[in-house]
Amino acid sequence: MKFIELLTGNLVSRRVAETGLLKYSRRRVKKLDEMKVPEVQQETLLRLVSYASGTLFARDHRFHEINSIETFQKNVPVREYEFFWDRYWKDAYPRLEGLTWPDKIPYYALSSGTTSGSTKYIPISHQMIASNKKAAFTLLSFFKNAYPESRIFNGKVFFLSGNTDMKELADGSRAGDLSAVAAREVWQGIRPYTFPPMELARIPDWETKVQKLAEAAAREPITAISGVPSWILFLFDRLKKVTGKNTIADIWPLLRLVIHGGTRFDPYRELFQKEIGSDQVQFVDTYPSSEGYIATEDPRYKLLRVIPDCEIFYEFIPFDELGKDNPTRHTLATVETGVNYAVVLTSCAGMWANLLGDTVVFEKRDPPLLRFSGRTKYFLSAFGEHLISEEIEKAIAEAARQTDAVYSDFHVGPIFSTDPSEPGTHRYLIEFRRKPKDMNSFIKIFDDYLKNINEDYEAHRKNNLTMRLPVVDIVKENGFLEWMLAHGKRPPQHKVPRMDNTGKLTESMRSWFSSHQWLDQ
Repeated sequence: MKFIELLTGNLVSRRVAETGLLKYSRRRVKKLDEMKVPEVQQETLLRLVSYASGTLFARDHRFHEINSIETFQKNVPVREYEFFWDRYWKDAYPRLEGLTWPDKIPYYALSSGTTSGSTKYIPISHQMIASNKKAAFTLLSFFKNAYPESRIFNGKVFFLSGNTDMKELADGSRAGDLSAVAAREVWQGIRPYTFPPMELARIPDWETKVQKLAEAAAREPITAISGVPSWILFLFDRLKKVTGKNTIADIWPLLRLVIHGGTRFDPYRELFQKEIGSDQVQFVDTYPSSEGYIATEDPRYKLLRVIPDCEIFYEFIPFDELGKDNPTRHTLATVETGVNYAVVLTSCAGMWANLLGDTVVFEKRDPPLLRFSGRTKYFLSAFGEHLISEEIEKAIAEAARQTDAVYSDFHVGPIFSTDPSEPGTHRYLIEFRRKPKDMNSFIKIFDDYLKNINEDYEAHRKNNLTMRLPVVDIVKENGFLEWMLAHGKRPPQHKVPRMDNTGKLTESMRSWFSSHQWLDQ
């Protein structure tokens, strides 16, 4: 294996790899541009149905009758993750062979943020691994096709991920973060083009890990970096402290690409440009999930583009129809622009018509271009923390209980940092009928509760590295009602907007409360 790495990592091999990537990129983009997406999607669905025809799920849903998208939709209702876990997986986990997918599952991606518990166990099949790799190369293809002069393979791609340790399960399969699966499945011939090495990626403590990564990466020819924006900024701050340099371009002059995902990038763009200090770096959005790699940005359109040929079948339900017995199930052939859709996914890992929990809005049908619009339930993920409304409500209720307080309503949004050495945080506007006896205790109890029930929140809050302690502003009683009335929103038809991922509404509300003397100073 070391010989392969040595062979593929030399200068000649890097030039060959760069030329090969450009040729592949042009072919791949041309194929996607000419692709008849509706036909490819129907073929994908019927291929998945045929492959899984011997499973318990197939027998329960009469797969032998399915010969079209219409018969699939007739036989297979839309379900959430909890249905698959409770009905098919829970009693057999981790031995899921033959239940919803015919093969043994080699990996399980752990994903937090559900309403039924702190962790989901998402099966990752061998086919899904191949699907994710194809999607990743599609991302590079779109970028290379748009910027052929870029030289990604002249250096290394930095994957700034979470914990890459995996737990071995009873049947020999492994469970861990999706990034850990990706790290284990990197082909040895590609490793000379990637960073960090496994010994650094596996450091469990985040603060120690970033320090070590900064020290090592400062000496590397990094050409691209991929990660959650708030984590990348934290790394940038450490890099500047380690090197004494003023900008990232001074440290990594070959940097040409920042791949971001997991949260909206708009609030970060200006800060990234300032920190990097070079107009040669491009920013590319991506839309992966544990259930499947859905879309990646096509720089020609500056929008996310659905990848239709990676063994995933997509459906889209109008957000307003969620909860109906028979909601309209659109495909990539029938979606309309400007409509907020909930994403439904059938994967090559045994998830059938699964309501993912995300919402998207299409800007164009051909090619399928979209933007991520949010979650099917209230959520807050300005920094990748993935908090849902129910979790926040429980945390506020517990903090109120322990501090003898009574609250009536709340709103929360992010405070984005303008300085990478000073992490962002959440600002809560909370209306109390009876204020806490000790506000500092209230905030600590609330914060600790969220850490205990949400692993992503805990990771971002650890040692104040990428998120600071929340800020709470007390709204006087009836303040929210007055704000709603002043803005033409009359209850009960309208409710207080609980969450804001941009921070703009939060700041606007706070400004109104302050100017109208509804904040308890």
